[in-house]
Amino acid sequence: MPKKARDYHLNEQELAEIETAIRRDKRPEVRQRCTTIHLLHLGHKPAEIAKMQAISIPTVYSYYNRWREAGIEGLATKPRSGRPLKTGEEYWQALEETLEQDPQELGYDCSSWTLERLRLHLEKVTGTSLSMINLHLLLKRLGYRYRRPKYDLSHLQDKGAKAQAEKLLEELKKSPPETLSSSSLWTKRR
Repeated sequence: MPKKARDYHLNEQELAEIETAIRRDKRPEVRQRCTTIHLLHLGHKPAEIAKMQAISIPTVYSYYNRWREAGIEGLATKPRSGRPLKTGEEYWQALEETLEQDPQELGYDCSSWTLERLRLHLEKVTGTSLSMINLHLLLKRLGYRYRRPKYDLSHLQDKGAKAQAEKLLEELKKSPPETLSSSSLWTKRR
């Protein structure tokens, strides 16, 4: 005997709650999981939804059951157990203060922070040693991104010659181009 199809129909209040979470919740995983529940409500089969959302079929059922048990908050990712962070408030504060300063202000012979230089400086200041990967992840969590430094050679340029070249370029842009002759090289046969 085939299994009876489960009814995933939502009432008006539940539907409004799901649609609001899809539009306004700041957590992307909650929005995606609410979309899964909304698709169930619209009549899509769990296998179709799993394919659309790139998740497994049991995950579709899991999201629905979590929502039924705990509501929207049940769809949020729960904190996982694991080793606590080595860094405390002191390390975070030292990191942000250091990033606001130029390395030359702190006595270094360079004008930009590298990950290794920053790691060693923070180890000296806070006494906490982080690996390069963990420091990189910490910077990413704070919203910093790595970019290659742009080399500026303006301090080596002759300011007078540069100003004269810029003036000449502006004059060349304003004047009409010189033509070699007024007649065309291509003519029609008569």
